[in-house]
Amino acid sequence: MPVPVEAIIKTYHFDPKDAERIAFRRIPNKIEIVEPNPLWPQYFEVLKERIVSALGSTIVEIAHVGSTSVPGLPAKNLIDIDLTVKDILDEDSYVPQLQAAGFDFLFREPKWHQHRFFCAYEPVANLHVYGPDCPEAVRHKIFRDWLRKTPEDREAYVKVKRESAELAQSLGNDNVNEYGKRKDEVVAAILQRAFRDLGYIE
Repeated sequence: MPVPVEAIIKTYHFDPKDAERIAFRRIPNKIEIVEPNPLWPQYFEVLKERIVSALGSTIVEIAHVGSTSVPGLPAKNLIDIDLTVKDILDEDSYVPQLQAAGFDFLFREPKWHQHRFFCAYEPVANLHVYGPDCPEAVRHKIFRDWLRKTPEDREAYVKVKRESAELAQSLGNDNVNEYGKRKDEVVAAILQRAFRDLGYIE
């Protein structure tokens, strides 16, 4: 069942304090923007195969999202993956299997789309797990597809990414949430243009 347009264009407020922490990264997350790596799509395929082998029919969809999914876009050197599972609340159906496949379960966010977050280290990856019909997963794909075809917005996004990362480094700050918040205004403006292009807003 398609996600309603009203849910896709709605603004959702994320509060990191609502996250239920399960574990911490074994290797710190480095906020550094690097030049595009032509191997990023291959890294995604390696990770996708690992997830498919672990979960099989529990999977609804796997998508390569984030900056490494946009050819030619500088990014943090990690692969962002959106995984949609049949029942996000049934953690027994995916958490142990993903952990056995090398993905550490870091936190859950019941108040934000029931999001579950995992990370991997070889290759480095962020794995976002959602249930069916989640508007955030749809928004990620819309943002990716718009950047792939819109050079001026790619440049605007690269600019704010670099500025946000440089500020984090100058402050000695490895807080990913703060890095993300510094990009929010530009991301929201880009999404509005993508929504307009799709006919979702006027």
